[in-house]
Amino acid sequence: MRPVKVERKARGNPRNNAARGTARAPREKASAQKPFGRRGRGGILADAGARLKSILTRPMLALSGGLLALTLIAALFASGVIGRTINAVNAAVNTVVADAGFGISEIHITGNRRTPYRQILAVLGMQPGQSIFSADLTGARARLAHLDWIASAEVHRRYPDAIFVTLVEKRPFALWQTPPDADGVSHIAVVERSGGLITTEGVEKFRRLPKLLGPGAPAAAAELVDAVQAHRAVAARTMAYSYQSGRRWNLILDDGVVVKLPETGWQKQLDALERLIIEDAILERDVTEIDLRSPTHYFFVLKSGEKKQQDVRGRQT
Repeated sequence: MRPVKVERKARGNPRNNAARGTARAPREKASAQKPFGRRGRGGILADAGARLKSILTRPMLALSGGLLALTLIAALFASGVIGRTINAVNAAVNTVVADAGFGISEIHITGNRRTPYRQILAVLGMQPGQSIFSADLTGARARLAHLDWIASAEVHRRYPDAIFVTLVEKRPFALWQTPPDADGVSHIAVVERSGGLITTEGVEKFRRLPKLLGPGAPAAAAELVDAVQAHRAVAARTMAYSYQSGRRWNLILDDGVVVKLPETGWQKQLDALERLIIEDAILERDVTEIDLRSPTHYFFVLKSGEKKQQDVRGRQT
């Protein structure tokens, strides 16, 4: 076995060690070394705070920029600059389209028996030469539907240059004397069969229509008017229909005689009134009122104020 030589470290004075060539390199001061896990003076916490501040600052800057942009846009809208620009662009486009052969040159209207042609054109709001694509059909329909006589309206384009308007007008059914307003004034209105009010203008053209009196009369009159028209003698003498308390009707005859009908079963009493007029010549007598509300008797009021009655079989009692 080969022997291994082990050298023994010298002890004692460092000078002796240096003289022997075994001097150690000087140690660095501990304060010059950076502690583990720390960066600079603040360390990890300071670095994290800086990063968080950077993260929060960026969206705040973006938000501020967005708010500034919105403020500028709002200011432009408020000043009218954007609106005028858009209108100018639209006008230019419409002019080009119209010049290409798509300008409105014809408006065809059908179904307007009572609505003036000029009124319809004014409500349509379409101008000759206007781009057919810019025509507001939905708005035109809505405006037409608000006219007194219009029940429904259809407005269509027909390319390249025509607008077609098809109207359905309301049908007049009767004249109604409206209840007094706040000033105590009543009006005469033309009404539909369903009771809807059509107009209060030009009613003199409809003087031959049935006359209705009383609140709620238009909505309740159709059945009675039809029934009266089926009785020729009664219809010939009836001048007005007066609705009483929203429950029953009085007939006002041409000589001022008032016929009181019952709340129910009035159809049968119309038959009785027809017989009284034709067979008994009741209207040739001096009567002012005929009360048919009783199922067993007819009651009459004479011009003298005298009251008489007659049973349903025609016998006076």
